[in-house]
Amino acid sequence: MELVVVGAGPGATGLLERLVASAPELLRDRPLNITLVDPHPPGAGRVWRADQSPLLLMNSMAEDVTMFPDETVLVDGPLAAGPALHEWADETGTPDVDGRSFVSRRVQSGYLSWVFDRVRSAAPPNVRIKVLTDRATRLEDRPDGRQTVHLAGGGDLQADVVVLALGHLDAEPTGESARLAGYAREHGLTYVPPAYTADLDLDALTDDVLVRGLGLAFVDLVVLLTEGRGGRYLDDGSYLPSGREPRLHVGSGRGVPYHAKTGYRLVGAPPPVPRFFGPEQIDALLTATTGPLEFRRDVWPLIAKEIGWGYYHELFTGHPDRTTQPWDAFAAAYAEVPWYSAARVELVAAAVPADEDRLDLDRLDRPFATTHFADDAEVQNALRHYIQADVERRNDQAYSADLGAFLALLSIYGQLPRVVGRLSGRSQVEELDGWWHGFFSFLASGPPAFRLDQLLALSRAGIVHFLGPDVRFEATDGRFRACSPAVPGVVEADALVEARLPRPTVVSTADDLLRDLLATGRGVEEVVDTVSTGRLRTSRHYRVIDADGDEHPRRFAIGWYTSSRGAAAFARPRTNAAPFRMADQVAREVLTALAESVGSATGKR
Repeated sequence: MELVVVGAGPGATGLLERLVASAPELLRDRPLNITLVDPHPPGAGRVWRADQSPLLLMNSMAEDVTMFPDETVLVDGPLAAGPALHEWADETGTPDVDGRSFVSRRVQSGYLSWVFDRVRSAAPPNVRIKVLTDRATRLEDRPDGRQTVHLAGGGDLQADVVVLALGHLDAEPTGESARLAGYAREHGLTYVPPAYTADLDLDALTDDVLVRGLGLAFVDLVVLLTEGRGGRYLDDGSYLPSGREPRLHVGSGRGVPYHAKTGYRLVGAPPPVPRFFGPEQIDALLTATTGPLEFRRDVWPLIAKEIGWGYYHELFTGHPDRTTQPWDAFAAAYAEVPWYSAARVELVAAAVPADEDRLDLDRLDRPFATTHFADDAEVQNALRHYIQADVERRNDQAYSADLGAFLALLSIYGQLPRVVGRLSGRSQVEELDGWWHGFFSFLASGPPAFRLDQLLALSRAGIVHFLGPDVRFEATDGRFRACSPAVPGVVEADALVEARLPRPTVVSTADDLLRDLLATGRGVEEVVDTVSTGRLRTSRHYRVIDADGDEHPRRFAIGWYTSSRGAAAFARPRTNAAPFRMADQVAREVLTALAESVGSATGKR
């Protein structure tokens, strides 16, 4: 049997670990050859490859990163224990790494490469694994149902089953990005479309630059344009410029950077999640609701209550002196009231005296939604105060309830795939893929706190200039312009950077293989209620669906660009993490398909 996996990054490595684990059960001693095709190093892949700036870091502590499912993960395949990132670093003598470290991506690259080698060496004798440094450009059905994988370097591979594990994809500029790119060419300006920051050529950014986005891509951009150009942070909290930094005028919808990652552990016991957005509650929702679900109306109230459950569990069990009643009493009352209700507000007000201890998700989401600033100086002062408060809170274990909310958020992400298929098309694109993904990232996927300290130093040095909330970017009169309705004035520049990754868009993907699938009808874009999601349509069994609506029995696809929306490959230990559960399900589907293909002369044509 021949299996080809297109991609060899963390997602493919996690799948490989599950394939190796379940192969003895599902294939017994039948021989299997697995070939992984990727132009980038196996294990690390493109995003985590070693040949990038050592200044670029992970946004998770080392103790919160593992590639191995533990006993909390509910899977059908057998579990094979393995070290988390910090444990691996200790075993291998990697310097300057402990559980609380935010390590460089180069260090993470080493861990991922080691994991890949370990998984390959753990394969049973009948399973052979090899890596081909190349790009797959096209898939083709053979008359006997087997697959031909064409390669950019010439030649091809024959396979019984193919899995596409392509990771985050580049995309050609479309819509507004295409228009702005054309405007820049016409007027001699610099426009940087959405892309992975480490791959960008930033040499043209020398003077004033408008930046749209304040998430992780923005943090990487700032690092490369400051420390990456010779600037230094001093012990007194100031920044010493090199003189080669541009001035960055930054804005977004919220107008503030992602919240810093917490720098502490729980004080109380881990929150018992899921509680209000678990399998039982989702079953009830799907049964009780006929027709399409609307995310904000039907799903978000359950999610909000789950976040509150994680938050208040840690507040009451870890910091009981800041509450007026025992956790059990509060929990019983909390379970009976809807999130959006006066009863819930009254319950929290009575049980949690301090306003700063009460969870207000709307205020968290839009901290300056109703604020109007008198002038630019007021904006800068307000943003600095906001960022400083966030850094202090995320470094103070007295506010460990925020970590309880974070753990609830992780639990929610693992449950969401069950409701995706019932959401209306508009709700999927605008609310799930749009607002919810942004809100989750804003709260849970921010940088280490010291990166925000650095941002403050850059603001005081005049290198970073905040534009405020709801910033509008436009191209007019031969320049780029940015303004906020909450702030007087307009800022102009000759350069605009989109500080974000491209949204999933298989129609405009730069990947040759996916483009060919769509061009031939062997793959289609997911469309719900006439609304395109931008993703490759796959079945609940992760099989590629063609233009006739048929599942291909020998083609699978996983990743953020597919209907499954699977993104992360590594996860936090002891959280029954969704990436592990998904990888196990896919691996067993693939192995079953391989077993069924033996001796078969039929297949999708």
